[in-house]
Amino acid sequence: MSLVVPLLCILLGFVLLVWSADRFVMGSATTAQNLDVSPLVIGLAVVGVGTSAPELLVSAMAAIQKREALSVGNAIGSNIVNIALVLGVGAVVHPLRINSKIVRREMPVLVAVMLAVWLMLSDGQLNRIDGGVLFAGMIAVLVWAVRQGLSESNQQSDPLAHELAEHVRPKMSTSRALAWTAAGLVLLLISSRILVYGAVELAEYFGVSELVIGLTVVAFGTSLPELAATMVAARKGEDDIAVGNVIGSNLFNLLGVLGLPGLISPGRLEPGVLSRDFPAMLTLTLLFWGIAIKPWGRHQGELSRAGGAVLLVGFCVYLAVLLRMTLP
Repeated sequence: MSLVVPLLCILLGFVLLVWSADRFVMGSATTAQNLDVSPLVIGLAVVGVGTSAPELLVSAMAAIQKREALSVGNAIGSNIVNIALVLGVGAVVHPLRINSKIVRREMPVLVAVMLAVWLMLSDGQLNRIDGGVLFAGMIAVLVWAVRQGLSESNQQSDPLAHELAEHVRPKMSTSRALAWTAAGLVLLLISSRILVYGAVELAEYFGVSELVIGLTVVAFGTSLPELAATMVAARKGEDDIAVGNVIGSNLFNLLGVLGLPGLISPGRLEPGVLSRDFPAMLTLTLLFWGIAIKPWGRHQGELSRAGGAVLLVGFCVYLAVLLRMTLP
């Protein structure tokens, strides 16, 4: 089997995935703005779900094709890429100052959800009950995010609200925005299918598990929208948006993206998920929390260039351990 076709499929899938995710987020956010939804709700809920759309659809497509390991790897790998690579690169380019109380509140929620999910999956199974609980958790987090966005005190005083008010502006008519939302969703489905095909073929070519391809190649590809959004927000000085996008996306990944394979195609988890990948994800998340947000402090946090470099080193160490343990 030639390596050219899988690589071309992965490359095409990545390009379409990033472009269609951007169209989907732009269309849905503009539609909400035209319907007088507050910028804070748009940022916390609409954009939060939108940036996780690639992970959701890729995991759904993989689960439908009975590629559960690819789905699970994508969910956990995307979180690792987001917290270590995306924020690490963003901070090295431009230190990220965290002023928003909303963003600071999301971190303990993310850590608590990680611990709860790890405990839930400790039996080595991802069954339909687990999937249902995780998906219900995603809806609960979405409702919580909307309530945070509707809070008058948050809208008036939280720095994230002011950043989003400048960031989220009507760009087109509602009908055109809806058309872009629909087109983005269709292309997300197509690109997800292309990417999953290429990833499966790549795993077979190199003789590695689909879990490893999901943790690395697919996770990187589905996290490209978060990387692009973080870099743009950081360059504009919208640091709370940059960090908030990643934390929100990781919450949705952990609950929705990991819940989908449980609902669609339940089964056993590969041993490395609980002994290697989950601990790495939790460790890197706690590292970011301690370095940048300082859970014991009440003042603004900051992910400095040095802190970003530490996260990048942590990501490289995890990647080296993963490849050493799994490559034939």
